[in-house]
Amino acid sequence: MTTKVGSGRGAAIPSGWCLRRGRLPRAGEDRAGVPAHNGPVTWTSAVWKKAAGAPDLPLVAAAVLSFFAVIEASAPAGRLPADLFTVLVLAVFSTAPLALVRGHLLVSAVVICASVLLAMLAVGHPAWSATVAMVVVLALVGVRCSTRTAVGFAVPFAVYALWAGGRGLPLGLLCAAVAALAAGNWRRAGREARRRTAADWAYADTVLEHAARGERARIARELHDIVAHHLSMLSVQAETARLTTRGMPPEGAARLLAIGGTARLALTEMRRLLGVLREDVPAADTVVERAPQPGLHQLVELVDEARETAAGAVRLTVRGHVVALDPGVELTAYRIVQEALTNARRHAPGVGVDIELAYGERELSVTVRDGGPGCTEASGGHGLLGMRERAAAAGGTLRTGSGPAGGFVVEAVLPAREAVR
Repeated sequence: MTTKVGSGRGAAIPSGWCLRRGRLPRAGEDRAGVPAHNGPVTWTSAVWKKAAGAPDLPLVAAAVLSFFAVIEASAPAGRLPADLFTVLVLAVFSTAPLALVRGHLLVSAVVICASVLLAMLAVGHPAWSATVAMVVVLALVGVRCSTRTAVGFAVPFAVYALWAGGRGLPLGLLCAAVAALAAGNWRRAGREARRRTAADWAYADTVLEHAARGERARIARELHDIVAHHLSMLSVQAETARLTTRGMPPEGAARLLAIGGTARLALTEMRRLLGVLREDVPAADTVVERAPQPGLHQLVELVDEARETAAGAVRLTVRGHVVALDPGVELTAYRIVQEALTNARRHAPGVGVDIELAYGERELSVTVRDGGPGCTEASGGHGLLGMRERAAAAGGTLRTGSGPAGGFVVEAVLPAREAVR
């Protein structure tokens, strides 16, 4: 039998496929056994759901079986023992408790099983309606209760069968009780397995989604920090060369102007791409990169590069005892300085920039201050968001805004974890 499972692909696959193999399907395989599905279902499952949703079903079953119990107890003499009143009482007591299975299943099961055993002791055999009620209630016990509880209900029938010699009707009752309990337990195990499979798939989906979001955030940061940085430098260098080179032919100036325009257009498209990558990534989702990347030992090269492309002065000041820090901390500090220089070139071209690194016993302070007009906006673009994420990922903090004397200030405080040698 096949069931179309609603796993997103809609393919028809064998029902219970992953349960029989005891594992989740591999990548590219459809899910099976998940209870929530959108495809067609078998008529048996539909009937079961309708029966389970009928609030008066146990009461109707109890009334029907009690009616047949009365008819059976009123049968002509010779087919039943002479004490019809005893048979009638035991038959009714063994069927009427079915009306209590919804709210008091264990009480109903105890009463019905006790009535069947008392009928065996009193008149030699129970009414057939009582046997049917016993099978129904024990099957429900197997479905709703634990295996230990099911075994507990089977013990009295086993004891009675052994006491009666292990043959005949007592043995048949024992087999019927065990079969009903086993069938209910099998159904409960299948339901729990499907529930566990659905939970496993939900957990796997959550892990995969979280990993995908983290990877998109990492890609967006790297694109912004590396590609956008170099595109910005390319635009600035082309514009600077066009304006400062004396005696340049008009064709060369036009080409430099086209280069700068292309670089700016690429930056615009890059920011649009970053918006797509980060549209569902909150600021709290952080990923610490440990791949070999620039550190503070390359900060001098970054500053020299900025001096060549910027019209204003770029000054670097280092305070404290310089030590090699954790690569993640050094990468974070480097990227923060790199992004701050890029923002200064973009928003305050031609002004001076002061960079200060202060090494402390427990923290590294990074301050980048430019002489521009400052900023009054409370939120920034992808660059400021990336700096905050990097600082938080390294266990530090970041503050951005206008300085007391004007200009824009970026202050980061990072833990001064020394590198493991």
